Amino acid sequence: MPTGCSHRTHGYVRQLGARLLAAMETRGAAPLPGILAEGIAEVSALHAGTCDLDAPGTPATTVVMARIGPRTLDYLVLGDSTLVIDQAGLPLRIVTDRGVDTVAVAERAAMDALRAGTAEHQAARLRFVGRQRELRNRPGGYWIASTDPQAAAHARTGTAAAAGLRRVSLLSDGATRFVEFSLGTWEDLLATLDAGGPRAVLSRIRAAEDTDLGGARWPRPKQHDDATVVHITTAT
Repeated sequence: MPTGCSHRTHGYVRQLGARLLAAMETRGAAPLPGILAEGIAEVSALHAGTCDLDAPGTPATTVVMARIGPRTLDYLVLGDSTLVIDQAGLPLRIVTDRGVDTVAVAERAAMDALRAGTAEHQAARLRFVGRQRELRNRPGGYWIASTDPQAAAHARTGTAAAAGLRRVSLLSDGATRFVEFSLGTWEDLLATLDAGGPRAVLSRIRAAEDTDLGGARWPRPKQHDDATVVHITTAT
């Protein structure tokens, strides 16, 4: 689908991610939404004059930020990704932003009724994604990192005590299929990460996807979704 931008999504992610990591390391306790807003603005400035940044479908990405300090863990989640925080003696804290699931509901239902991998499903998927693009980063729609720094103000943020922190996991929506497909609980996901790392989780997800390529059991836009996991363990 056309984007109006000559830069691909992976290039946008590299540019934004590098800036967020550097700012978290060098700016101490600066609020994460501010860091994200500045990063979005800086990357957008790189494209100014060469790309149509107002065009639907301009490269975008979900963002999960976790900054562990001496006393606190500060976090931010924007877009359809998830943060899992495991602290000794406390229930798991699951922080997720599924705002995108509240838009284009009719288009999603029409797509899910069709067999994945068919021309009909692909046509319905294009209508679904097109409608999502129309509602991106606007009131009544959903928010994600793209060209508008104001999106950062709509992120889910919070703080957890660093004391007793055992594990922190950052997962894209392709990786949370582990739980959404009922391959295990959040606790099972963390245990799998402890035992085999991200590859073990992603292998389980890919195997499940391969048993349902048509999407009959788990209706979805894509047979295989891109999946990313960062799993951090720390002494209590």
